[in-house]
Amino acid sequence: MTLKHSVSLVGKNWGGSGRFQATISGRPQGFRSNAALESLTRAREERTQNLILYNYPSFSGAFSALFAYLFHRRLNIPCLILPFSSVEPFRVEDLCIDGVEKYYFLDFLGPKGFASELSRKTSCQVIGFDHRRSTLSDIHLYEDHKSNLAYHVNSDKSSSCAVYDYFCTKLLEMENTSSLLNHEDQERVEMVLKYIEDQDLRKWTLPDIKEFNIGISIWRSKLNCITNPHMFQQLMKINVMKLVANGSALIADQQNLASKYLEKVFKVRLGRGLYGECLGVRIDGNPNLSDEIGNKLSVKSEAAGLRPIGAVVYMQGKNLKMCLRSTDISSDTSVIAKVYGGGGSPSSSSFIIRMDEYNLWLSGAFSYNT
Repeated sequence: MTLKHSVSLVGKNWGGSGRFQATISGRPQGFRSNAALESLTRAREERTQNLILYNYPSFSGAFSALFAYLFHRRLNIPCLILPFSSVEPFRVEDLCIDGVEKYYFLDFLGPKGFASELSRKTSCQVIGFDHRRSTLSDIHLYEDHKSNLAYHVNSDKSSSCAVYDYFCTKLLEMENTSSLLNHEDQERVEMVLKYIEDQDLRKWTLPDIKEFNIGISIWRSKLNCITNPHMFQQLMKINVMKLVANGSALIADQQNLASKYLEKVFKVRLGRGLYGECLGVRIDGNPNLSDEIGNKLSVKSEAAGLRPIGAVVYMQGKNLKMCLRSTDISSDTSVIAKVYGGGGSPSSSSFIIRMDEYNLWLSGAFSYNT
């Protein structure tokens, strides 16, 4: 599919974590916050030409917004840039602004029918970029064949790379140069784009891609250009080698912590013994270690003569969550999880368990010598 043109008002940004909230005057706001709506009101009053919406909290979306920002700033074209979250999405009426000529959807096409309804109500150009195969298969649900509605959907190129190429090409047409960045920044940013694309397209082929993904994950909470007005400057400074180094350090810390937890295993009577016994461990406060510890625990459990399943338990809010992991293809952990209201796949499943029920699953202390 191809696309057409865009709009934006440089300067506002969103970020956040948890439930994606902004804070205005000390009060927590939903993602469709007062700050965002006030920005739209100002854009309406100033008859801003371009409105740019980027997928939040996506790195491809944030970098796409960066390239739109650089392009519009370079040409001194007024634009408003806002993050778009499915948690509390904008409504079509929010975005119907007199004076807007183009709408950009970066790294997503909006909810089904959203962009086409916007194009009908405003008669403006609507341009969208996405790389997801699911979007490509559902493209007929987004299209209405209007001349002012155009999408770039390419499952072989990440959205951030496609948007970068698009604005470089537009700049070449308008200024006879395709350089959005100076040489030093260009080399660094393009390397980051390669790694993001490797992740987005699920290729996992680049060196240290696992370390990169872990290293860059700490930036996700900063991808809101409204709550983080320095987002674009920060994205420009991201360095692959530093992220890989940070990711390596985090992996080492996690492995050390996982090893300490694995020294405190105990025996678990699955379903009070109905589904056999395996090894378990509590990891309260570190649910991100459930996969790594669970898989190692599965191997330990089998070596101890128990079922090849690792039961990883931790508090989630006021509830107790049990995650079952297995490296043995013949052991279906989801059978147990479904009985207790959970689900998952044969090798990875989870469920919430009451404390009194959980206590009936414990089988006393267990000593395992590695």
